Amino acid sequence: MCGGEGSRLDAAVEKPLVEVAGEPMIERVCRALDGAAVDEVYAVTSPAAPETRAYLADRGVSLVGGSGEGYVADLGAALEAVDPPVVTAVADLPLLAPEHVDAAVTAHDGRNVTVCVPTRLKEALGVSAETTRRHGGVERSPTGLNVVAAGGAGDADERVETSWDARLAVNVNYADDAAVAEVLAGGP
Repeated sequence: MCGGEGSRLDAAVEKPLVEVAGEPMIERVCRALDGAAVDEVYAVTSPAAPETRAYLADRGVSLVGGSGEGYVADLGAALEAVDPPVVTAVADLPLLAPEHVDAAVTAHDGRNVTVCVPTRLKEALGVSAETTRRHGGVERSPTGLNVVAAGGAGDADERVETSWDARLAVNVNYADDAAVAEVLAGGP
């Protein structure tokens, strides 16, 4: 999922192409997916991300055109192009690793899987927590890594998996998030 403009990030390039430790975030996410137990990688891009689309086409990634009207609309486009279940990962999750994807796939039991981190982990790291939800008595924040089951993207039949892995807590939405990602990635 890589259709965002990155207006909150105030970057000189499209959000998926923002570099973390010298590498575009989208490349880091693609590499994690390449190393995971997934059959094929598709990228949903929007009209707001033509350079990202070109980058991914050069990389040989299958492309799906999204409307750019938001995550839910672009997810709908993905589900029209690819039969569920599908793993979804956002382009601004630059510390995603193959083991994270494989754990989400393993957790898939026919229901949607939403991978979350405790919101207090995001707070401790000093990164943004755009969305929070209470689950099991604990505030949790979705990571942007999910498995969408055959039934679609609704909440009704969902399994929430919680990870304390700091790498999953860093979605790059603001410059401060990018700085934390840089440190955790071992950048300068």
